[in-house]
Amino acid sequence: MGELTDGAPFDLVPDSGMFSAPRPSAVTAAWAALDAEVAATRAAEEAARPQREKAARAADRETARQLSMTVPDDVAAVLAAAREVVEAVVPCGGPGVVAPALLARVRGLQQLADVVDTALAHAVRAAENAQAAEFDGQKSMRAWMPGHLGTSPATAARVVRAGRTLAQLPRWDAAAAEGRVTADQTATVAKVATPARLAAAAELGVDLHGDDGLDATLTACATGPAPEALPAMVQRTLDWIDPDGPEPDPTRRRELHLSSDADGSGGSAHGRWDAVGFEKVLTALTACQQAGRVKDDDRSHAQQMADALVQLCDNALAAATTPVLRGNRAHVTVTVDAEDLLDTDEVSGAARLGSGQQVANTTARQIACDSIITRVLFGPDGMPLNIGRSQRLVPAHIRRAAEARDGGCVFAGCSNPSWWCDAHHVAEWIADHGETSVENTALLCERHHTKVHHGYSVQWDPDRRRWRTSREDGTEITTGYPVPDGA
Repeated sequence: MGELTDGAPFDLVPDSGMFSAPRPSAVTAAWAALDAEVAATRAAEEAARPQREKAARAADRETARQLSMTVPDDVAAVLAAAREVVEAVVPCGGPGVVAPALLARVRGLQQLADVVDTALAHAVRAAENAQAAEFDGQKSMRAWMPGHLGTSPATAARVVRAGRTLAQLPRWDAAAAEGRVTADQTATVAKVATPARLAAAAELGVDLHGDDGLDATLTACATGPAPEALPAMVQRTLDWIDPDGPEPDPTRRRELHLSSDADGSGGSAHGRWDAVGFEKVLTALTACQQAGRVKDDDRSHAQQMADALVQLCDNALAAATTPVLRGNRAHVTVTVDAEDLLDTDEVSGAARLGSGQQVANTTARQIACDSIITRVLFGPDGMPLNIGRSQRLVPAHIRRAAEARDGGCVFAGCSNPSWWCDAHHVAEWIADHGETSVENTALLCERHHTKVHHGYSVQWDPDRRRWRTSREDGTEITTGYPVPDGA
């Protein structure tokens, strides 16, 4: 450093102060602030990530839900053409012209139906392999179809079996795809086309898929000049695979199928038993039938036997040894409005039985002659009145009220009856302090009760007076078919 002439000091680098290092404390503070800002940004991103991921999953789920309700383009095109076929005009002319034309039309439409049945069986089989029914909370396609498509359980089972059969028999599958074999014929060969029976046949040296194999032989019989021989051929094949027949367990040959009519006006039954079981059933029914005969009874024998079966059930339900269902002795349940019950005029379909059948109020009054009547008061929103939070477990009268309202499992697409169901607290007893009330009680079968306790939910819709079911992400499970544009 020099000096000026007046003695003042002279700085050789007058601006050197701008390059001097800041104090260490200032550097530390600056870096700390920067680190804090970065950390806060990262923390905000981490906090927002679950919400973003949840929103993305919900969006994907909603897209998938909408896709499940949208008819694919190829199917929509065929569906539109099929509607045109339905609306086609019947040909005119003399009997010699009209009859052949009508028969040809029936033949062609049956072939079309067989092709569609095959396509449906393929789709159901693919959905079964992909466990697609789980998307709507169902265990299997056999359980999904009745609740979501309105098919009967028997039809759903037939379609599922058809899909499995077509997967086992490629030649039969090809013939079905061309409409050369029917769904009924596929149901017949399904008896032998199980993996276990085909494996047993292969172990016995049977050629399954060759030109002269089992698949080709069955297909040739069904499409040949004598298709009526197919059941006998299938039975001979079963007898050859298992010449000793089933194990000597009589219960394995006993079946009883009960089906409700679609309009809720009644039902039908068919079944089979082993020789001893059939003899027991026949003897018991005949005893009731003979005891109930009166002079000038003009009913057919079938009508008398059906009435005898009902009487036998009456006797069983009246017995003190009747098994208990859900804490109550088995009994016939009828739900009817008080004003309909007291109405002197007949009101058809005014009362609902426990199985869902509809009967007139006059029938309900007849049943009520020797019954216990439980009064259930409903509020304006369709919800039965409650009894507060005084009890942990749902008592019998609250369960009866829930059965009167719900009729069975309330999970979307489920048709399990009320006696298979648990009484579920919609708002949980412990976690949500939910009260034991009819309003807070929903009937759920065991499977769907488990689903609801693991993410799914059911909520009462007071406007439509029905339950709504939602998946884990909040999207609602819907049933039925998509509404056509413009409908």
